[in-house]
Amino acid sequence: MKKISLMQDDNLSFKVSLQLSPKESQRFDLYFSIPEEMGINAITLSEDSYFHSSIKSHCAYFSRQVHLPLVRSRFISQKKGEKTDYRSNLNLFSYQFRVALETDIKQALQESDTDKFYLSALELVDQTQTLLKKLRRYTPTDPKLRSYFENVDNYLSWYTEQSFLNLLSNGPKSSEQTDSREVLFELCRQENHYRTEQQYNSKITLADPNRITNKMRLLRRLSEFGVVFKRKTHDLDANLRRLVRGGITAVIMAFVMAIVLNARSAFTEVTLVLIASLGVIYGIREIFKDDLTRLIWRKIQRGRPKWQHVFTDSLSKNKMSVQTLWLEYIKDKDLPEIVNKHFQKRRQQNKQAAQLLHFRCDSRIIAKEFMPGFKEIQHQVFFNLTPLVRFMKKGEGRLYALDGSKISNQGVERRYQINLAAVQEQKVSGSQTQQYIQRFKITMNRSKIINIEGMKSEQNY
Repeated sequence: MKKISLMQDDNLSFKVSLQLSPKESQRFDLYFSIPEEMGINAITLSEDSYFHSSIKSHCAYFSRQVHLPLVRSRFISQKKGEKTDYRSNLNLFSYQFRVALETDIKQALQESDTDKFYLSALELVDQTQTLLKKLRRYTPTDPKLRSYFENVDNYLSWYTEQSFLNLLSNGPKSSEQTDSREVLFELCRQENHYRTEQQYNSKITLADPNRITNKMRLLRRLSEFGVVFKRKTHDLDANLRRLVRGGITAVIMAFVMAIVLNARSAFTEVTLVLIASLGVIYGIREIFKDDLTRLIWRKIQRGRPKWQHVFTDSLSKNKMSVQTLWLEYIKDKDLPEIVNKHFQKRRQQNKQAAQLLHFRCDSRIIAKEFMPGFKEIQHQVFFNLTPLVRFMKKGEGRLYALDGSKISNQGVERRYQINLAAVQEQKVSGSQTQQYIQRFKITMNRSKIINIEGMKSEQNY
């Protein structure tokens, strides 16, 4: 079974990643245990609202060669393959280069030893310069192809500079590594000078940080064409929702009209009492219509898939993959026994009343084969926890300590812990099912996710 990976993305978001081969399918479930004291439920934060605002799916070609030395530089040669393939090959190189550099920069920043850090940083400089030289060696002469090249070259040059400035800014400082730091600074200066020589960006754009950042964001999207698949979302419940709403309205209206006709026959003339009675009847109708519709709809909708993502190759227009998604609040009795068992392993002080939110994702690869050089597609689902922040109380209070005869104090922040159980299921043979489950503890405050800690995993049959 190909296991999913769960890791932090930005300050208040995390991502779940899964790789699939042609014709493969995979299902995973996420069970969120949210402290009840936060006040999150179907009324305060509806499933539809949270899904459309904070859950995003991403699908693209995937290579396990995610480090700079393994980037396939052969993609950028115009002589290899058809001329019409140049843009897709160039974009593949750009995407793989960006992912590899991001991976290696993060890995280097985790190194606490100063000597090892700068040794790995200097290796990254050499590898990056080699790949950029190979990219620029195959500069096309065709004006149409040259525009594709300039977009990618401009973005990768800027991204390289930003990545190494980030490395220098957040890495360990040492007076003994002055020469090594100068090598990194020189790379940044070279790339900045190169873009100026090529006149890739106007002076007005360079003078405004917002403009240059937004331009590079646009170039990044253009360079992902043909690599990151186009997503189209379908609401699977739209027609059923209309049918339920119409049916309930028809039943309520028939009932109300029957009461109105009986009331009208009881009064031979239009009187104040008749008018008041009709007003009460229609008022009751409005009160119960929405509540009854919501109650019946939640009963019908429970357990049904709600949305479907269809991913399409931007170049070939072929459908590559389909994702079917569920998201709903559930009760304790609906929690699978294996998940409940893992939640019960928490320490006694952490077993507080909680609201349960269930997310399910069924991923299926439709394509029979991929672009040459790729054997897998990566599905990523991003969860933004920002909507939960407004339900969190601000950190208040101070912690006092006695130091001899002096009293010291310091401010303390309020932290929240969300438990998450990830379950994967796959048929092995016949009726046998392989199941893999892991629990995570997400610790967060109002500004960021402080830590995502994976607990001991378990595999069942």
